[in-house]
Amino acid sequence: MDLLENLESLQFEYGIQEEDRSWLYLQGRSRGLMIKACAHATFFCKLLYNLRESLREKHTSRGLLTGLLDDTSDDDDELKVGIIGGGHLGKQLARVLLQLVPIPAENLRISTRRPEALDEFQKLGIQCFYRNPVLATWANVIFLCCLPSQLPTICLEIQTCLEKGCIVYSFVAAVPIARLKLLLNHTNILRPQYQCVEDFVNIWGANKEITAALQDPATLQATCPYSPAGGIILNIKWLEGVFYAILNFCTAKNMPHLQALQRLNELLLSVHSEDCEEDGASCPKFQSSDFVSQIYTLMLPQKRTFPWFDLTAVQLKETPFSQKLSTSTALQDHLTSVYCDSFGVSLSEERQPGVSTGSPSQQEKRPQESGFVPSTTAVP
Repeated sequence: MDLLENLESLQFEYGIQEEDRSWLYLQGRSRGLMIKACAHATFFCKLLYNLRESLREKHTSRGLLTGLLDDTSDDDDELKVGIIGGGHLGKQLARVLLQLVPIPAENLRISTRRPEALDEFQKLGIQCFYRNPVLATWANVIFLCCLPSQLPTICLEIQTCLEKGCIVYSFVAAVPIARLKLLLNHTNILRPQYQCVEDFVNIWGANKEITAALQDPATLQATCPYSPAGGIILNIKWLEGVFYAILNFCTAKNMPHLQALQRLNELLLSVHSEDCEEDGASCPKFQSSDFVSQIYTLMLPQKRTFPWFDLTAVQLKETPFSQKLSTSTALQDHLTSVYCDSFGVSLSEERQPGVSTGSPSQQEKRPQESGFVPSTTAVP
C-alpha cells in the first residue's frame, strides 16, 4: 500500500502559482498525445502481425496438404520491430507493443545512446544497444522516437541499410514527411499528425500505465481514428497510409492484387458494426478501383500485383481511396469496430463512435492554437 499516493504536497499541481494554473492543461494534453501515439502504433503493428501470422498459417497448412514442408526458417515471416530512441516515448512504446500486440521480446530491439538505462527491458530479453545501422538492417518496422536535432544524423546512418519494404514510422513531429523522405531516401514512411483543438477536455487520467489506460473502454474509444474526444484529433491521412502500407506488404510478397484485396477485407472488415445486416451483405468491400485509377484497374491482369505505392505521396496528396475513406460512414463504423476489437474492447450499444464523452466541467480554457490543415493536392 502506497501511503504517499494521495498526499497533496507531493502532487504535480502543488506549489504552482494561481496565475500559472491555466497552463496545467498542457500536462493532460501531453499524456493524451502519448496515449494516442502508442495506441495507433500498436494498432498498426497488430495489423501487420496478424497479416503475417495468417500468411504463415496458410503456408503451413498448404505444406501439410501437399506433404512438402520446407526446412527454411520462418524468420522472414515474423514481425521484427526496432525502436530508435530510449527516452520516455521509446520506453512507453516498447511496453505497449510487448503487452498489447503482443510482440515477443526477441522480435523487439532498441537502439539508444544510453542502453545501460534500459536494464528493465534487457531483463525481459530485449536487445538494447547503440547501433542504428544494425537495427535498420534487421527490422522491418522502425519507430523513430528521437529528438528533431538528432534526426539528420540518424537518417544518414540508416538510409543505406533500409530495405525497400521496411516501414519507417516517425514520431518526430517537428520534421514533415516530405523532409523525412529526402533525409532517408525512402518512401515507405508513416507519420501520424495530431491536431489539438481549442476546447481541450482532459479525459486521459494521470496515474494509470498506458497499457492499462488502453484497456479502459472510454479511453480507448477516445483514441479511435475518427474520434474527437479528448480534444486531440488524428489527421485521417495516416489511416490512408496504413491501408497502402498493407498493400505494399502484399506486393513485397508477390501477392496478386485480388488476393491482396481479400486479405485487406479479412483484416479490416472482419468485425461488423451494429448497422450491418446479419449476413453481412450490406458491409463495404474493397475493390481495386478504390486504390488505383479506373484506367489502371482495367489494364491490371488478375495475377498482377498492385504497383508499389509511395506512402509519403499517399499522406500528402489525394488518392483514389481518399474520398471513400472520408465519406463512407459504413466503412468508418467498420474501422472503428475493428480498431476497438483489436484491443479486446467492444463498442457499447449506447455509445456512438467518435462522440466526445467529456463533460463541460472538464474543459479548460487556454490560448488558441492553429490546427493542421491537410493538403488537397491531386494525384497526377
